Amino acid sequence: MPKDARTRLRFIAGIVLLVGAVFTWRLYDLQIRRSEEFLEEAKKQYVATVPNIYRRGSIYFEEKSGKLTAGATVNEGYLVSIDPGALEDKEEAYEAIATIITLDRDEFMEKAGKTDDPYEEIAWRVPEVKALAVKKLGLPGLHIFREAWRYYPGGSLAAHVLGFVGWEGDRLTGRYGLESYYNDTLLRQDDNLYVNFFAELFTNLSDTIFDRSAIEDGDLVLTIEPSVESYLEKELAGVMEMWNSDQAGGIIMDPKTGAIYAMAVNPSFDLNQYNKVDGPRIYANPLVEDVREMGSIMKPITMAAGLDAGVVTADTTYNDTGSVTLNGRTFSNFDGRGRGKGTTMQKVMNDSLNTGAAFVEGRLGNERFAEYMQEKFRLGEETGIDLPGERQGLMTNLTSKRDIEYATASFGQGIAVTPINMCTALAALANGGMTVTPHVVAEIRYESGKVKKVSQTPPERILKQETADEITRMLVTVVDKALLGGSVAIPEYSIAAKTGTAQLARPRELGGGYYDDRFLHTFFGYFPAYDPKFIIFLYTYYPKNGATFASHTLTMPFVRTAKFLLNYYNVPPDRDLNAVKSVTLLR
Repeated sequence: MPKDARTRLRFIAGIVLLVGAVFTWRLYDLQIRRSEEFLEEAKKQYVATVPNIYRRGSIYFEEKSGKLTAGATVNEGYLVSIDPGALEDKEEAYEAIATIITLDRDEFMEKAGKTDDPYEEIAWRVPEVKALAVKKLGLPGLHIFREAWRYYPGGSLAAHVLGFVGWEGDRLTGRYGLESYYNDTLLRQDDNLYVNFFAELFTNLSDTIFDRSAIEDGDLVLTIEPSVESYLEKELAGVMEMWNSDQAGGIIMDPKTGAIYAMAVNPSFDLNQYNKVDGPRIYANPLVEDVREMGSIMKPITMAAGLDAGVVTADTTYNDTGSVTLNGRTFSNFDGRGRGKGTTMQKVMNDSLNTGAAFVEGRLGNERFAEYMQEKFRLGEETGIDLPGERQGLMTNLTSKRDIEYATASFGQGIAVTPINMCTALAALANGGMTVTPHVVAEIRYESGKVKKVSQTPPERILKQETADEITRMLVTVVDKALLGGSVAIPEYSIAAKTGTAQLARPRELGGGYYDDRFLHTFFGYFPAYDPKFIIFLYTYYPKNGATFASHTLTMPFVRTAKFLLNYYNVPPDRDLNAVKSVTLLR
């Protein structure tokens, strides 16, 4: 074949391929990218649509099976309005419309009487069947418009995680929770939805073909498991009812990855009726926005620091006199009693001894103790969780020149952190001594079909593996022998756990210091202890009805939740593994 003929053939083939590619893209553009647009046009043929009808990306929970369940979506319905001046017979119009949709007669007549106003809304969110029936009445002055709105199928489920869509001035936008944090991803802006294909193709070829994620809208897939979330919320409601607390909250997380299976606060609110609350404070998420003095769940962190630094072992002893005086101030054990000479560090954990935690801090020294708390466990820092409003802790006592401030910090008083910060720090005990980044979004699914896994900060080692193993063994002993006398241990599973009870700070205007009869109760635990799948953090703020210690208010909710998770996820028993680990550690 002559050279010129081959050249012409190649040129024609190139043109054919280019045209084929253009038509393939055009088909994709029409059938997938712009399918919703054409659906909108089709619907306009029989019912009017309000300008810029509401559109927004969806948020999905992911069940353990991998099935997605809508947590936030967009519902469509119809709005019915009247032009009062065009209504020929107001009474007849009311009677006809009221046979199809529920109307308040007095309200309808009041609006129908505004003959100088050409537009009055009389019904909202009307189902399609009823809306079309109203349209078929053919009454002059009666109009039907298609509308859409944000809808939360679970009602109050994970309300503080999801947040809601509400008005901010004259703009409808994400408020609180994920609706706010990922607003740019969820927002659908018609101005940016569609771009002329050829202009886009030839002016920004690489972005068009290879990476649209920077400008595309998407849906969120969460780490929240709806059945686990529902169970946690039920347990928190039970705590509130039994102890008449001001507030209760909880987190269930994978301590190795930071993926949060459940995050809940009580009191909560219905996302579909978020305006029916006493005040906006209930919308805030105290698990990431409130700082608290956490009490004795700090002791395992203090003990881990001492073990890691080599200044104590589980068998190290001290003379527990029941109280310690530093810088003119005295603190005591919860019961005021001393355990005497030969009190071991395991006993400190079992009996939750304030003097023992202070002993470990003294062995570490103030500077090294503060370094472990702030630079390794990162207490007081933001965790980087993908929720808005996260606060830093109050850690100024760890810059004090007085020993008393460090001693009280060792058992969880005088420093304050968020629940998510505390839960994340405690996760390092469970996962072998590594940092994790807590998160509630697993991936973003873009409209183009591209899926982006939400990346986390790479983990860092902050404790030796043997330190994590040893503190875990100590906490398993707490559950097996000390927590409610060992009565709540689960024979088939190793569980590491610790309670905390912290006095609530009294406001300065009331004299400062601490209340004698108001407490924050906390509880954390992870399991199976030596290869944990879950860490649970629970708290209840100002419980009443005779509640003094967290062991009374939160132990059973924790145990029930642990049993639920073990059964729900079919986690195999690990006590044989526990025995092997114990032998290894003894060697």
